Amino acid sequence: MTNTNTNNSNDELGHSNSSSSTDLLKSIPFFAFEVNHDSLFEDSKALLAQVFPEWSAEDLLMTQCKDGITNKLIQCANKRVGTTVLIRAYGKHTEVIIDRNQELINMAALTRLGMCPPLYARFQNGLVYGYIPGTVPKPEEMGNSQWAPLIAKRLAEWGQVQLPSDHSPQLFPILRRWMQDIPQTYANKRANDIFHKNFSHRALADELDFLHDLLLKVESPAVFSHNDLLSGNIIMSETKDKVSFIDYEYATYNYRGFDIANHFNEYAGFECDYSRYPAKEAQLEWFKVYLGQANLDSSPESLEKMYVEVCHFQLASHFYWGVWGLVQASISDIDFDYMDYARMRFEEYYKNKAQLLNWLYDNETKK
Repeated sequence: MTNTNTNNSNDELGHSNSSSSTDLLKSIPFFAFEVNHDSLFEDSKALLAQVFPEWSAEDLLMTQCKDGITNKLIQCANKRVGTTVLIRAYGKHTEVIIDRNQELINMAALTRLGMCPPLYARFQNGLVYGYIPGTVPKPEEMGNSQWAPLIAKRLAEWGQVQLPSDHSPQLFPILRRWMQDIPQTYANKRANDIFHKNFSHRALADELDFLHDLLLKVESPAVFSHNDLLSGNIIMSETKDKVSFIDYEYATYNYRGFDIANHFNEYAGFECDYSRYPAKEAQLEWFKVYLGQANLDSSPESLEKMYVEVCHFQLASHFYWGVWGLVQASISDIDFDYMDYARMRFEEYYKNKAQLLNWLYDNETKK
């Protein structure tokens, strides 16, 4: 572990005159420092001494947040100055599945727009950024009348964000890259047995080709997308009149239908209770709010078209996180059953696929 600050610029993110990706990255102070997963608290204190040299270690109250399944997260509250920051140490080998430069660009740009907390520093294997106080919903609460309209409005605002990055949908480039990282054999015997009982590389590749061909026929605009809008990444303000989204590591430009369908899938939680997936009428109400916030047509015809769009991309969401689980099962040291999670996501994928194809067939025969 080293602690040399190699680029500690004092320029605030919002004061750069350039919108280029390079300038956004350069605007974030960098510390050549690594936070070890086996000494999170000790290393976090040492890092904060570099990032905030005016802080005293005696004033810090540190708590590990254990809800995430990608990274290690430490909440650090300075009791004396009344400031709380978060230190995220990247999960081991997560650079295989996450473009960390894109994540930094996302955060820096969103900070300028007032849509995410301040980004104080980056270090060799993570970030230091601001904490948003508020309430986090349970998965089953996201669709209720208190949360759903606020989430729809915020996601519509996200869809209008312009970033200095590729504006084409990244769903299939990401999936094809991840597919290359699914191993032939898993070191964990149980994971290996589950994989070979339920999957094959050839079948997965064929299914991805099918999904690509299916979704090419669906009209869905490319918008800036969160791509991981589960309950833990949504925070309601203390005034209860708006929500904020956190954790931007999967955010890219993507199909609108994917981001919305993915959020609806997250009503199920990690236990994958898909009986919570919103009924059609609830979806239509959600779409009205979303389209209204985006100043788009919300006629009955537009709502029905959006419903069909999201139904198709529900499949893509299951495939995306299923493949993600297959990769994570081979690289992560976090205590989570990624392989079984992947199995459940693909199980739901094939169930939804059958339902969608039956629906498409019925509609075609009625013409």
